[in-house]
Amino acid sequence: MDQITLSGSPYDLGYGLGKQAAEAVANASFSTPQFRALEQWLGSDRLKGLEAAARKAYPQIIREIEGIADGAGQPFDKVFLWNCRGDLRDLIRSDEDACTSLMLPPEGERPAALAHNEDGAPELAGQGFIAHFQPEDSLAFSAFCYPGMLPGHAFGWNAAGIVQTINNIRPHDLTVGVPRHVITRAALSATTLEQVLEIVGRDDRASGFHHNFADGAGRMISAEAPASGMVSLEVTEPHAHANHLVRPAFTGIDQTISDSSRLRQARADEMLLAGERDALTILFDRTVQEFPILCRGEHDASDSYTLATFSCTFGAAGIDWAVHHGPDRNPVASGTIVTNPTPKT
Repeated sequence: MDQITLSGSPYDLGYGLGKQAAEAVANASFSTPQFRALEQWLGSDRLKGLEAAARKAYPQIIREIEGIADGAGQPFDKVFLWNCRGDLRDLIRSDEDACTSLMLPPEGERPAALAHNEDGAPELAGQGFIAHFQPEDSLAFSAFCYPGMLPGHAFGWNAAGIVQTINNIRPHDLTVGVPRHVITRAALSATTLEQVLEIVGRDDRASGFHHNFADGAGRMISAEAPASGMVSLEVTEPHAHANHLVRPAFTGIDQTISDSSRLRQARADEMLLAGERDALTILFDRTVQEFPILCRGEHDASDSYTLATFSCTFGAAGIDWAVHHGPDRNPVASGTIVTNPTPKT
């Protein structure tokens, strides 16, 4: 898996991302069924409202998107639209983006672990990469990046030891506000779990995700954050999450629960209940052949594909991370996060 390092202003970071993925943006991202379904929103008042909310809340992140567009040689409106796909998903298939996350608190000598299958359109298989960012005025951070998109909405971490993984959810409470991909990018600037919850829980969000957060001490929080609210849970028992809201507080919110999400959630829960604690064993599982945890576009070309599997463990020396192309246990990228919460000045 390619790894790149970028530094400088928000625009510089974005420009580097766009340049790295220019061909993939044109030939993969913008050819997906997701993007073709979204194109009807170009020039719409709804898209303009999302942009206005994002510019007001996080102007520096809009500069990153402007940089991505210029680096990729694409119009800003198209790149911004791609970064609003979850906020405008009225016509997007409900069975795409079938991510699965695991949070495993320490047990005996086994350290705490956070792991995640990042799933997306098959057209994007092999197009993702790890970017290591050194912003001129904020914390260094790293993330798995999709072509043409902001970092943060898949999995990532920063120099303060904050780790984030994301699961798509499909509640029917979309509104006009700050796009959820902007929120997940902003979360990578937080230095504590309390700060991160303030960011993902702000009340002007257009839509939301399920977030998994951990810090360098191995403290883990699961946060469901649709547009209409946020519920966070400090994880003290083995925990799995797929692509639908499961907290009792959100039982009144209409949502789409795909067969894939329901069956992956059930299978992961079953394995944890049986005592399985090896994260890769669970995330590489294909026992439920029709809707396995490790996805390979089982139904048709627009189904989800597991683009990367991320795992990390928390120890005294730092956070050891690895990225896999399942079911191969040999990582395609790995490293150690040595936490340093002091941003550059």
